[in-house]
Formats: sequence, C-alpha cells, structure tokens
Amino acid sequence: MGRCPACGEWNTMVEEPKEAKASKATVASTGEKRKAVRLSDIDSTAESRVSLGSAEVDRILGGGIVPGSLVLIGGEPGIGKSTLSLQIPLHCQHLRTLYVTGEESVRQVKMRAERLGGDASDCMILSETQMENILEQARETHPDLVVVDSVQTMYSEALESTPGSVSQIKEVAALLLRFAKESGIPVILIGHITKDGYIAGPKVLEHIVDVVLQFEGENRGSYRILRGIKNRFGSTSEIAVFEMTGTGLREVSNPSEMLIPMHEQGLSGAAVCAMLDGTRSFLFEVQALVSSAAYGTPQRSATGFDVRRLNMLLAVLEKRAGFHLSAKDVFLNMAGGLRVSDPACDLAVVCAVLSSTFDFAIPADTCFAGEVGLSGEIRPVAQVDRRIGEAARLGFRRIYVSSFAATDQKVDGIQVIKVSDIPALVKSLFK
Repeated sequence: MGRCPACGEWNTMVEEPKEAKASKATVASTGEKRKAVRLSDIDSTAESRVSLGSAEVDRILGGGIVPGSLVLIGGEPGIGKSTLSLQIPLHCQHLRTLYVTGEESVRQVKMRAERLGGDASDCMILSETQMENILEQARETHPDLVVVDSVQTMYSEALESTPGSVSQIKEVAALLLRFAKESGIPVILIGHITKDGYIAGPKVLEHIVDVVLQFEGENRGSYRILRGIKNRFGSTSEIAVFEMTGTGLREVSNPSEMLIPMHEQGLSGAAVCAMLDGTRSFLFEVQALVSSAAYGTPQRSATGFDVRRLNMLLAVLEKRAGFHLSAKDVFLNMAGGLRVSDPACDLAVVCAVLSSTFDFAIPADTCFAGEVGLSGEIRPVAQVDRRIGEAARLGFRRIYVSSFAATDQKVDGIQVIKVSDIPALVKSLFK
C-alpha cells in the first residue's frame, strides 16, 4: 500500500512478519523420528503387566495394566470412579503414583484418602488443569502410574477453546497418549458421561485410548459393575463386581452369594436365574408380583429388566399357554439392583410370574436358564454348562434348561431338567 489510510502520507507503510504459532497438529506430534522394524525383531518379553493391587481390576484388564497403556474409566456421577482411582495407589504399595485432580483441592483429596484408608506414602497429589504443567511434573517425578481426574477438566494452552470442548478433549488425550507411549508409564483417565449413558466428548476419545471401562449400577444401591467395553490387550467379556461401603469399594469375588434369595422359604413369586455376563456366571433372584388391576387399567412395571420384553413374555403366556394376565397388574424386580439383558432370564421371569399367579412357591434349590420364543418354545442359551456348574457349586439340586441344549442330564450332582415349551414347563414345575 503506497498511501497510509490514517494519516494520508505516502510510502510510510512498513511490513512486519508475524510470528508463526504452533499448529494444532504439531502440538501432540513432536518427537524424534522413528524407523520401521520387523515384527519378528520386536522383543515383547519386557512388556510384563503391572498389578494394581486389586484382583478384580487386574482380571478385567487381562492380568494387570500394560506399561504405556491409556485406560479410560467412565460412569455416572457418584458411581465410584474417583474412589476406585484413589484406592488403587492407596492399596498398592509398590506403585509410585501421581494423582492429578482437576475437580478437587489437595485437602479434599486428603480427606477422601483418610476415609478410604491405606498407605499414602507413595501417592503424590497434584491439583492442576493445564496439561503442559502436568506433563512437566510427570517427567520430573517419574511415577509408575498417572491418574487424571477428569479428562473433561484438563486443557492445553496451545488451543484457545474452553476445557471440556471437543478440540480440548482430543488434544489432551493425544498429549497423554504420546506421553504414555514414549515414557512407558500407564495413564488412567476418568471420564464423565452424558445423560444418554455415553462418555462425554468426541467418539475419537474412545478410539485413542487402549482400554475403556464403564461403571454401571444404581446410585441408590450398593453394588457396582465394572464392565470392559474395549481392551486392546485382553478380552472385553469380563466384569468386576464391587460393593460401595463407608470405606470405599469392596471387591465381591462371588456375587452369587449376595444375589441369591435372602428371605424365608415358601414365598411365591420368586425364581432364581443362572445368568452369564461376559464370561462370568452368577445366580440372582427374580421377583414378580401379580395382582388384580385396582383401577381398571393394568400396570406393567419392571426394575432392572426391559419392560417391553416383559410385555412380550406376558403376551406369550396368554396366547400360547392360555393364562389370562391382561387384567392383572404385573410388577417385576431384579434383586440387588442389577440391570439384566441376558435372554436366559426369560425362563426365570416366566416362572416367577406363574408362581405369583398360582401363589405357589418354587423350591429354593431350583434355578432356571432359558430363552422364551414368541411361539412359546424354550430356546437354548450360550455356555449352558458354565451356568450349570455355577448352580451346582452353590448347592442347587435342579436346573431347568431347554430341551435343545447340548448338555448331559446330570452334571456334578445337579439334575438337569429339559423342557421344550411353556406347557411342558408348567406340567413339570407346578405339578
């Protein structure tokens, strides 16, 4: 420009180069260049797993946490994410942990640690939200484990967006991933979830991390289920069961003993189901109450079970077996506050509803495992032998399964009763 638009003078404009800022793509990609190597030349013996001091958490991770891995734990508010992440360094003395909190002060974390108990000598607390400062502290202290609570509160100064935005979550996850892979220090991330039950933030966050664990359970109940959603180093067919107590989360090594009937024998409307969640089998009680509709319109209510599937099972009972339940109120409850999606629970639900309808108590040493079809047939379920073995271990004497199930009539002292449809089940059970 020859003439200045402000003062009107000629040839007074001076060009000044602008300093180039680091681009978003280069913030998380700095480092030395690497060369391709043969897969057969890579030594994997040094990648031994590290125990976190919890048998249940180690099992769901596949035998312990892999060095340099990035683990994401999600769940509803108050479900126990921060409690579990703080219990790990407190109860694992051989791990030198850097616990980074962006939601609490160091005094608040100290109060929670005193309530949980354990040894806090090797646990370092850092109240910080800027990722550059966190990574600098991690490189100076050289911990064995880094815990970040939570990823939605962290931000990088390379971006101008607010913490919790899509760009910040992607950048923070990329920075932590590069730090974990270069240093070999495993990182545990705590993530919030949305009202729909999904982890808050972009879906790429779940793609970046190596392991995704999700806490499930009712806040009003005491039981929590830690479920593997993604695991690059192990199976996703594993769950861990915990009980929330005043001193933190307690491992439940045998959940069947806590979910089987806890009332006097001889009560109608209760049936025990042999359920399989992932590769873990356990037994729990299904409770049903059938009564006459008080206000003309029958109610259908289910706690821990899909109410649409309950309506389907009731329609099968009325159409295929001749039980008139259209004018009855039906209430269903899964004991222990569990949410059940295994189709093997259909048979126990049907038996609990019929037991309440007839006011006939099902024997306490009898359990069920079978799927009910729309034509009233009882279909086989997966891994029925594992379910039978768990029932026999807990002292059950009889188990009802589908007649199409590939198993023996008697296994480990338990009688396996095979039924083909609902009428055959009624003749065998309510005789």
